[in-house]
Amino acid sequence: MMQRYFLNFSYDGSNYHGWQIQPNALSVQEVMTSVLRNLFEKDLDLVAAGRTDAGVHALDMTAHFDTASIIEDLNAMANKLDRMLPADIAIHSLRRVRPDAHARFDAVSRTYQYKIVLQKNPFLRDYSLRLYYEPDLEAMNKAAAHLLEYSDFTSFSKVHTDVKTFICKIRQAHWERRGGELIFTIQADRFLRNMVRAIVGSLLEVGKGKIDEDEFCRIIEARDRCRAGTSMPARALYLTEVKYSDDLYLI
Repeated sequence: MMQRYFLNFSYDGSNYHGWQIQPNALSVQEVMTSVLRNLFEKDLDLVAAGRTDAGVHALDMTAHFDTASIIEDLNAMANKLDRMLPADIAIHSLRRVRPDAHARFDAVSRTYQYKIVLQKNPFLRDYSLRLYYEPDLEAMNKAAAHLLEYSDFTSFSKVHTDVKTFICKIRQAHWERRGGELIFTIQADRFLRNMVRAIVGSLLEVGKGKIDEDEFCRIIEARDRCRAGTSMPARALYLTEVKYSDDLYLI
């Protein structure tokens, strides 16, 4: 009998062309699936909570897989997988779940953070966006609060994407300053391709005084990607949390 497992892990996306397997580029899914197939079934599939874009990082990602193999010691297997994977992918836990549990469809919420530095920092140069001006944080937060009032985010989606709906429920969106860093946190039930980076680009337009919060709302209402701001670099974006209901877990 096949048993389903949730694998929780993190990765540095710098060297990968996103999560999803690509025909001519290395992906996180490809690397992890290859390792799992060496240990379990040769046709094993690994299904993640979402598809991070090229260069985006994950501090907390979950994926599921099915196997007929009996895993007696989950911690030992998680440690074994961790040792077999490259240094930029780390396994945190392996848990048995209900046969119908799905890493993507059963996720209650997903949270992303975008990191900006206002001062030169050689240790963050590849993992954040450097700004050479001080944006208006209060204005950006006032504009960001309006995201919770809308559900259609076509204006912030990559064009020609293969989704059936552009509807998302955003539950929180705010900026905060931590020393010399600005952190944008956004949580929703789901995200569209390029959505967070396009939102950040538009909010920075507010922070520079190029548009106000009313114009930001009009951008959302236009449902037109051409109206929104530039998509910000992927290296500063992190998937920080994926939440599930506790009743999915058997162990």
